Amino acid sequence: MMRFLRGLFLVALLFLLAACGGAGPDAFDPLPRQATVLAFGDSVTHGTGAGRGEDYPARLATITGWTVINDGVPGDRAGSARERLAPSLREHTPDLVLIWLGGNDFLRQRDPAVVQEDLRGLVETVRDHGAQPLLLGVPRASALGAATGRLRDDPIYRELAREEQVPLIEGVLSGVLSDRALRADPIHPNARGYRRIATEIAESLDDLGLWLAP
Repeated sequence: MMRFLRGLFLVALLFLLAACGGAGPDAFDPLPRQATVLAFGDSVTHGTGAGRGEDYPARLATITGWTVINDGVPGDRAGSARERLAPSLREHTPDLVLIWLGGNDFLRQRDPAVVQEDLRGLVETVRDHGAQPLLLGVPRASALGAATGRLRDDPIYRELAREEQVPLIEGVLSGVLSDRALRADPIHPNARGYRRIATEIAESLDDLGLWLAP
């Protein structure tokens, strides 16, 4: 009887994790120290708003010990970025790809449903190349939200993460851009902001089991 009940509990737990759209912290093996990580995105990944070497990929490399490639192109959108993703994957052969796009799409008032499908295409391209995709949430531009410290990630990221069963790190950029002391302008962090971003991403990677903090 106890074995039967324990089995029911495990089934219920797995169902709950799937319904929440996220894998449990033990779902991933930690990447080795010699791992290559591709930070793929737009100006936030590039490091606009801070000096050389102050971008979040450089700081994340220092924290984790991984080789983190900065492939951020200012102004890029989720749809146009797909054209350069496959060549970048072939060049760097990463173990993990951090996908952080959508901000420029929102600024141009693109339909969120279309942006979501563009992001889905990026996730599929990463998987086709044998790497692990990871999404990072982006808030839709809101002057009121930034002024009141209440920016929130657009819901398309959580929906896509649930549908594709891909890990998602939420609230990082929203939190930084909601704090005037951490941003260079309304849509870009400053050096302190990028430092916070790298730290929070590393902590989330630790929670996911992809990185083991010393």
